[in-house]
Amino acid sequence: MKKLFILGIRGIPARHGGFETFAEKLSLYLTRNGWEVTVYCQETGEGEVSTSQWNGINRIHIPVSRSGAGGTVVFDWKATTHALGQKGLFLTLGYNTALFNVLQRVKGQVNVINMDGIEWKRDKWGGIAKAWFWLNERAGCWVGNHLVADHPLIKSHLATRVSESKVTMIPYGGDEVLDADVTCLDRYGLTVGGFSIVIARPEPENSFYEIVDGFSKKNRNHKLIVLGNFTPDKVPYHKKVMEAASDEVIFPGAIYEQSVVRALRFYSRFYIHGHRVGGTNPSLVEALGASCAVIAHDNQFNRWVAGNAAVYFKDEQDCAALFDKYLRDDHNFLRVTMKNESTRRFNENFTWENILSQYEQLLIQWYPKERSK
Repeated sequence: MKKLFILGIRGIPARHGGFETFAEKLSLYLTRNGWEVTVYCQETGEGEVSTSQWNGINRIHIPVSRSGAGGTVVFDWKATTHALGQKGLFLTLGYNTALFNVLQRVKGQVNVINMDGIEWKRDKWGGIAKAWFWLNERAGCWVGNHLVADHPLIKSHLATRVSESKVTMIPYGGDEVLDADVTCLDRYGLTVGGFSIVIARPEPENSFYEIVDGFSKKNRNHKLIVLGNFTPDKVPYHKKVMEAASDEVIFPGAIYEQSVVRALRFYSRFYIHGHRVGGTNPSLVEALGASCAVIAHDNQFNRWVAGNAAVYFKDEQDCAALFDKYLRDDHNFLRVTMKNESTRRFNENFTWENILSQYEQLLIQWYPKERSK
């Protein structure tokens, strides 16, 4: 039986972000196909390492008393050192602490690393954090036996560090959404197609100000729902965004009920995607899976994913012009065309069955030979 150990995430079942969701999907898929999968899970507190099983997947629970980024670093260190005593194939999701993976390379363990996005370019990080991520990106390129990029541009970037043959491009996947509970709209006073939605972390690189300001330049007879944790009393950028908002913009906070998020995405007139950096963004893939018409920031990352399923903006003026044009009822045919293109692109490129099959084939290719007999 082939054994896979997954590092680099907080754990499963998924409660945090895209990598956790991917790890859950991959673990369940491989387990059904006869693999023995073990996932390292970060726990809050102190004590000994413990184990459990979830849906046939082994979990190794590592308690960490620190919170935040510091706690994540401690967890990654403990998980990596614990993994040194295991035998099989290793999959590390993200390179944020790739310096620790040097130990695995020295020991001779085979480690495939998903290199995620270009983290050191993100606006939210200060100089020290950017230097840390830059150094770990270099380390990940060196110590990983093979690398995965989730976007062709990420693969091209990594090919400036290592041979292109060392990198395989496999994008992120998503679930197809064919229906949703329409009653979830009632709590926000929304109607089908009477609102558009933004789902992202409220950071400058995700174009929140451009979207909110562009939408708020005039009365739209339409609602804009902006999901995310906003703390205007602590974060100046959050305050700037909220001050730019008209009374047609709703800030419900972060919503973790998947049925509600599913309904808000599925019944929106437009999904607004402001991400400016990164690879294949999970939320954009999920929008395509829900057949959303998309208004997206104009960059090569988004254009490769969404193609003609989206119309694109550069700044708040562009964004305002798109709202002016596409919120008019006489452009409903164009929106339907975009929705159909979302469905086509999703089924062609981003279904989980397709993505997970590609991962399994890659993992089989890199499985240590002595373990495959």
